[in-house]
Amino acid sequence: MTDNAPDIEESWKLALQEEFDADYFRSLKDFLHEEVKTQRVFPPGKQIFSAFNLTPLTAVRVVILGQDPYHGVGQAHGLAFSVADGVAVPPSLKNIYKELHDDLGITIPQKGNLEKWAREGVLLLNATLTVRAGQPGSHQGHGWEIFTDQVIRTISNLRAGVVFLLWGRFAQDKAFLIDTSKHYVLKAAHPSPFSAHRGFLGCKHFSKTNEILRRNGMGEIDWNPEGGM
Repeated sequence: MTDNAPDIEESWKLALQEEFDADYFRSLKDFLHEEVKTQRVFPPGKQIFSAFNLTPLTAVRVVILGQDPYHGVGQAHGLAFSVADGVAVPPSLKNIYKELHDDLGITIPQKGNLEKWAREGVLLLNATLTVRAGQPGSHQGHGWEIFTDQVIRTISNLRAGVVFLLWGRFAQDKAFLIDTSKHYVLKAAHPSPFSAHRGFLGCKHFSKTNEILRRNGMGEIDWNPEGGM
C-alpha cells in the first residue's frame, strides 16, 4: 500500500488504490492544498470521505447521487443531500422527506442528518466532494468527477443487486457507468423545489427500493433517519 490514499475505509482503499496513485488525483490533492490556504472549503477535511467511511464498499446496497456539497457554513459533512446536526433542513431534503412520508408513512424528520441511512448501506455520493464557501460548483473540473465516476464503476463491477437512485438529469447522465444486467436503476426528477413536482414527488422510490432488496434477499433499508420505522 502506498501513502497516497486518503483516510478512507479499508475496502474502499483497496478497491480505489489505482485512483489514489493516478496523476489526476495527485493534481487534485495539490489543488486542494493550495485552495485551503486562501479559501474556506467545505466540508471540513476530515469529513470529505464520510460517505465512504460510513458505508464500506462491502456494505453498499443503495446509491443516491448528488452533484455538489452544500456551500453554506456548517452544512456539508460529506454525505449527499445531508446536513450536519443543528442545521436547518434544506429545500431538496424537505421534498425527500415529503416523499418519504407519502410513500412509507414515516413522520417527517426534524433534522437533516442522514448518517443513519449511510450506516444502513446507502452510499450518499456527491460527484464533487468539496466546494468553496458560498461558491457552488467552484471545485468542479479539478478531478473529483473522474474519481467519483470510478467509484460508480467500482460498485457496478464488484457488487451485485445494488439499487441506484438517479434524481435529476445530472445523476441520470451517470447511468452509462452502471451494468444494468446486475444492478437496478430508478430514475426521477430532482427533489429541488424547481423540479420535484415534475416526477420526484410520487415516485415511491423508497418502497420500490425495499421491494427490490427484499426480493433479492438483501434486507430492507430502514429509511427513518431518526429511529425505527
